[in-house]
Parts: sequence; structure tokens; C-alpha cells
Amino acid sequence: MKKSLSTYFVPLLFVLGLFLATPAQAQQEPQYTQYMYNTQVINPAYVGSRGSLSVLGLYRTQWVGLDGAPKTASFSINSPMGTEGMGIGAGVMHDEIGPQTTTQITADFSYTIRMNDDGLKLAFGMKAGANMVNIDGEKLNWYDPNDPSYNFIVKNKTKPIIGAGFFLYDKNWYLGLSSPSFLSTEYYDDTKVSVYNSHTHFYLSGGYVFTINENLKLKPATIFKVASGTSMSADVTLNALFLETFTLGAGYRFQATSTFNALAGFQVTDQIMIGYAYDLQTGALQHYNSGSHEIFLRFELGTRVQPKVNPRFF
Repeated sequence: MKKSLSTYFVPLLFVLGLFLATPAQAQQEPQYTQYMYNTQVINPAYVGSRGSLSVLGLYRTQWVGLDGAPKTASFSINSPMGTEGMGIGAGVMHDEIGPQTTTQITADFSYTIRMNDDGLKLAFGMKAGANMVNIDGEKLNWYDPNDPSYNFIVKNKTKPIIGAGFFLYDKNWYLGLSSPSFLSTEYYDDTKVSVYNSHTHFYLSGGYVFTINENLKLKPATIFKVASGTSMSADVTLNALFLETFTLGAGYRFQATSTFNALAGFQVTDQIMIGYAYDLQTGALQHYNSGSHEIFLRFELGTRVQPKVNPRFF
């Protein structure tokens, strides 16, 4: 069973991703280049899977130099809970784009089933929380200031978040399917002149770690993102881990404004890892910004269940 799954899961990933594709519109949820380290944000089934208390902070500034460009900060913490296969976590995310700011607070829970004696595991996860949105229409440049939409303002509109996910993995590969929130919500002014819709997003992710020798590991990884009324975006990334310490990688994002990216990471100690990514746009948008920057810091501690930090490459 293990051999069959690890052999065919990558083609299956691409087939499912193409099946989920729908017609195009704009980005809604934050985009992450280092998605392989920030998995908890999109998939609650990931919490506890590293076997350690794991704390991660990430900051992304996108399309630098473009007025109103997205800026995202996220913080997450997760840990296994006891010896029964349970995991818990919590997260905070703040996102700014144009006149809109979004603050999200969530709690995550997972339960893991051991599929065989060789380390294959299947985790189920649930996410719950709240999403608070503010929109200030006065920050926009209007062609007609007398347009009634000019005064479109949303203040502290709070909506519930309910999400779920699956995470199938062993020591060398993983496959995840999730939706951080099933609920589609609508934010509007008192006269309903202007409406902002938040759509349900689905994520399909996977990766495989190839051990070349004791000093080098290669990990191709991919993630598909799709929402109702939007196009599918797909990231394809290849990371190389040297001496269990240095990580270098490159990737490409397929979407309306495709992106090349470069990644680097450094395992400072057994407990601390830092990482950086740079994105460069293609197409007309590249003439109006100087790229995107993303940094993260991860801190991990062993637990009573697993005293040492998990050396797994995802």
C-alpha cells in the first residue's frame, strides 16, 4: 500500500488540481511563497504532525513600490497533545490590501490515524475562528467623487470561520487537501451600493523528499489554490537541503500574473530556522513594482511525547 501511494500521489495531485480549476478573477486570500513551512494556515490537519511544539512567524510584502500592495503578517503555534494522535494549534493573521484590512484569529485541532507500521499516517483537522474586515472606500482614487460608492465603509465586520483538511504523510512525502473556511461571506454598506464577497478557497498540496546522499536532500513540492469565481493558481517549487542546515530553492507560480521565486533557509540551531523568499513578476505588472519579499522565523521544542525536534524536511 505504501509503495502504491508514494508512486502515484504526484500525478493524482495534478489531476485533482486541474479538476478544481474555474474561470478567472483576482487574488482574495494571502499568497505565500514559503507555503511548505506555513502549512497550518491553510490546513488544520497539519497541526501536531511535526511531533514538536512549533511556533512560526511570517511577514510578506508583495509588489513593493505599488500603492496599496498586499502586506501580510501571520503567527501560528501548534503541538501534539498527549499520546493519542491529537494535535492543537492557534493562529493570527493580519492582511492589508488597498483600502481593506483583514484580521483573522483561529484555533486548530487534528486527529491522526496510523495507517501502517512503516510510518504512514492520515490526519483529519478542523479550524474555527473569526474574520474581521475593515474597508475604507475613501482611500481609493475615484473618477467621480459624487459616486455613492465613494463613502463605502465597512467597520469591524466579523464573520465566523469554519474549515477542515486532510493530511496524508510519511517520513518522505505528503499530500494535503483543505479549505481554511467553508463559509462564503458578503460585506456591504447600509445602502448595499457596494458589495465585497469573500469566497471559499480550496488547497491541494504535496511534496516528496529524495535523499541523494547523507549531505543532500531534494524536495519538489506543489500547491494548487482555487476559489469559486476565480482561476486556479499553482506553485511548483524545488528545494535542496544541504548538510541538514542550508536550504536553497526556486519556484514558479502559474496564474494571471505568473511569478518566478527564489528561496533560502538556514537552520540556525536544532530549534531555530529562518527563511527568506523573493518573487519577481512577469508580464506588464513587473514594470510597476520591484518584486515581493517574504521572511519567516520558526522555533521548535521537543515535547514529552518526542523529546527531540523532528528533522523532517516538511
